[in-house]
Amino acid sequence: MGPGFVGGKLQQGGHAVSFLLGAALPTALLFFLASDRLGEGLSTISTSWRGNGTTTASLQADAPPADIPTAADGRAAPAQDHEVEFAGLAELLTKVATEDRTVIMTSVTEVWTRPNSLLDVFLGGFRDGEGIAHLVSHVLIVTVDAGSFRGCKAVHPHCYLLEVKSMDMNMAKTFGTREYVEMIWLKLSIQQRVLELGYNFLFTDADILWLRNPFQHISVYADMSCSLDNSKMAPALLDCENNVGFYYMKSTNRSIAMIKYWRAARARFDGNPIEQVVFNTIKHELISDLGARIQPLQTEYISGFCDFQERLDKVCTVHANCCMRLDNKVNDLRNVAADWKNYTSLTPEVRKKAGIKVTPPSKCRKSMGWT
Repeated sequence: MGPGFVGGKLQQGGHAVSFLLGAALPTALLFFLASDRLGEGLSTISTSWRGNGTTTASLQADAPPADIPTAADGRAAPAQDHEVEFAGLAELLTKVATEDRTVIMTSVTEVWTRPNSLLDVFLGGFRDGEGIAHLVSHVLIVTVDAGSFRGCKAVHPHCYLLEVKSMDMNMAKTFGTREYVEMIWLKLSIQQRVLELGYNFLFTDADILWLRNPFQHISVYADMSCSLDNSKMAPALLDCENNVGFYYMKSTNRSIAMIKYWRAARARFDGNPIEQVVFNTIKHELISDLGARIQPLQTEYISGFCDFQERLDKVCTVHANCCMRLDNKVNDLRNVAADWKNYTSLTPEVRKKAGIKVTPPSKCRKSMGWT
């Protein structure tokens, strides 16, 4: 299969599987959405991650292009470099990763780690989800300050403090500040390091509720699989706006080149752009210049409040995107979690007849001025 769009369903396959983004929303809207922001494929992940599978993934020899666009000073680096250390990361990855060398990653601020906030909702999704409780042991939570690290350690064993010596990350708590934007760009630096160490990752924002195993919808052929805000916004899925609050990358030379290209592209933008705006602008360059294979993930399965799915029979994850304010996110995600518990308490036969619908995210809709 050639580079570019990877999609469609594949037949469910055997045990040995290698792991494997229209109408554009206004840039200002994207800024708000991102901030608070698949059959064969990995359908056997539930089995292999319990130790029953024999799959092994390694750094693959997809040769990167000879020339990768660089920042103005000639370095393939983001517009603003910060002194970042990854002390202890390699050792922690060996504890968190699956046998297939895959890690589920998320990042949190201090306020998200407080009791009854987003981190509780996020972790609760694994506990109450359909056959995904075992996946929580493969979740790595990245923190950027002492407060969020302490809050994380109180509820989860695998927390990592990303030390940034050149900036006070405590200032990143305020949405829209320069420090906040720097924080969301820093996630790319640690993701690049994870890939360089030979691990695949699935990044998921902490305001995403997991209900089912999403890996079954990720293609084995894609270098990157990424969610969409709305899969009906353009005739071609690849032209729909991607939401980088949920994406998978497998460890290859090409995927490493993709992240380097993405980070370097920031220097081409005026102001202080968020990573999602930059990605949606350059994703076709990633395909044409690097030969990247990018799979858009349909909202029928990888869902969110932007393209709300009323039924629970197919949805794997629900993202509290298109929503302002933390309390609104928590409230509406908790409603989805309650509906899910009601749904899963029923027998499969009753589920089909009942046609249970999800409570609409009314507070998030109101926060966006939607009726």
